[in-house]
Amino acid sequence: MTVVVVDDEPGILEAVEGRLQKEGYSVFTATTAEDGIRLFRKLRPDLMVVDVMLPQRSGLDLCRAVRRDSETPVIFLSARSSDEDRIAGLEAGGDDYVVKPFSLQELAIRVAKVLQRTRGFRTDQPLLLGNLRIDPRSHTAELDGRTLKLAPKEFALLHFLASHPGQVFRREQILDRVWGSDTYVTDRTVDVHVRWLRKLIEKDPSSPSRLVTVRGVGYRLLG
Repeated sequence: MTVVVVDDEPGILEAVEGRLQKEGYSVFTATTAEDGIRLFRKLRPDLMVVDVMLPQRSGLDLCRAVRRDSETPVIFLSARSSDEDRIAGLEAGGDDYVVKPFSLQELAIRVAKVLQRTRGFRTDQPLLLGNLRIDPRSHTAELDGRTLKLAPKEFALLHFLASHPGQVFRREQILDRVWGSDTYVTDRTVDVHVRWLRKLIEKDPSSPSRLVTVRGVGYRLLG
């Protein structure tokens, strides 16, 4: 599988490239967001590892550019470790957030786990839930035949809940199943993604009847 690594620190770039090559990945590197976007468009990689703080355009900008037409998973690298910075990375479309300095072994494990989660959705059969059709193989969802524009984590959340219609899940259960237990995210991340999904699948997002809140417990998806 192909991985693109974007970082403006030569030492980190070389170290990450070397470790991921030892893991069997084909690795391509860039030092700016613009070069990273060009590599993405040329290679359509299986995953990208992107530093948040890049010259001129940030890694967040790069991820948003990727998200306009792709579900390619993105793992952020950053020296910033606050909850706000992590949430900003996830809300930009990132799949994981690794704080510098980091262990190369840990990063390799995170790369493998993100690929396992994101690629795994494509092997399942399509799900039908009323007028909602979810196809993990193409990573698409349709409502009344109309394709919904979903970010990767929005799709992952929708697919997970649709796989268990009517079942109530606590936020921490959703975080573990959709984001992974080794990823640092908060309950607020779930709430944000639920709010985005409601705008797409609810007739009245302010009074949801499909993706509903069970007060004091969590969320469930109805047919």
